[in-house]
Amino acid sequence: GGIFPGPMTTTQFLLGLGLGAITGVLAALFGVGGGLIMVPGFVFLFALDQKSAVATSLAVIIAVSLVATTKYAAVSLVKWQVVLPVMIGAVVTTWAAADWLKLLSNDLLTRAFAILMIAVGIRMLFVR
Repeated sequence: GGIFPGPMTTTQFLLGLGLGAITGVLAALFGVGGGLIMVPGFVFLFALDQKSAVATSLAVIIAVSLVATTKYAAVSLVKWQVVLPVMIGAVVTTWAAADWLKLLSNDLLTRAFAILMIAVGIRMLFVR
């Protein structure tokens, strides 16, 4: 669902560029952007339901991740020995979890996402 059943208006396109710019800065500086920025942005700015926001954010983050990884690998910041096991675990689990998304309600996903964001934020503030 959402407000984009057909071609985007100029305003919608500009909102997308703005959300993309914010996502790019935060992805490059903090390694976040897909879930933390784009999902709420898609829900609030573009009226996408939670499921569509998650799926759309994952589609966008492919290019964002490739660009950032290329830049950081060029200056030896990517720790490849960590990448392989985490990537394998994430890819295998994502395959199954993508099916779970279809089974859960948008309301439940939205609430769970909000709780996760709050919990992670609190942990980052108080635990080192």
